[in-house]
Amino acid sequence: MAFTVDRASIPQRSIQLIQLIREITTPVEISVPKHLIKKFTPSHEVIRNHKHLRIFGDLLHDPNLWHMNRRSVSGAFAIGLFWAFIPMPMQMVMAAATAIPIRVNLPISVALVWITNPITMPPIFYFTYRIGVWILGTPANGESFEFSIEYLSHSMALIWQPLYLGSLVCALLAAVIGYAVIRGLWRLHIVRHLRRRRSGSYNGKGIGGPPKTPL
Repeated sequence: MAFTVDRASIPQRSIQLIQLIREITTPVEISVPKHLIKKFTPSHEVIRNHKHLRIFGDLLHDPNLWHMNRRSVSGAFAIGLFWAFIPMPMQMVMAAATAIPIRVNLPISVALVWITNPITMPPIFYFTYRIGVWILGTPANGESFEFSIEYLSHSMALIWQPLYLGSLVCALLAAVIGYAVIRGLWRLHIVRHLRRRRSGSYNGKGIGGPPKTPL
């Protein structure tokens, strides 16, 4: 049997408590711009058929690798940014090999390694090389730095220590910053969503709506 309660008869603190319980217990749906993410990340089919990623076989079908939640996306950013700053071939394979056991978003992890591409590699790895030189306190190689196969084949013996040390430091920093930024933005989005929903509740929805509410 339904009955009604006059809202004016309910103490204000009780109304706020009921509203808080509703906010906590009601699932929050986060609007992720999936169309934008899909535009810049490889699809399931592309990853599954990629010649370097096919080695993972059925592991690529794990649904956890395709979820878009705060843990999955922030972890994918950390992994992708880390391997992007490591000068080595097969960065995509290493990103996938890290994302699969940790079970974070695979397309984002793989796509972010392309921050370092043939255009951006020279300035990025020259910067990491200089960071390594600064940390080690050693003089920089007198020759002009050039990130190419020919240059590396002749100069790797001279530059590998500062190059990889600087790259590792920058990779760790990029991973931590990327992880923290995504977690922070996601949390900010949730807080704003709850505030909008709470404001809407008090302006005409739920217990804060009309004077008489069926319970």
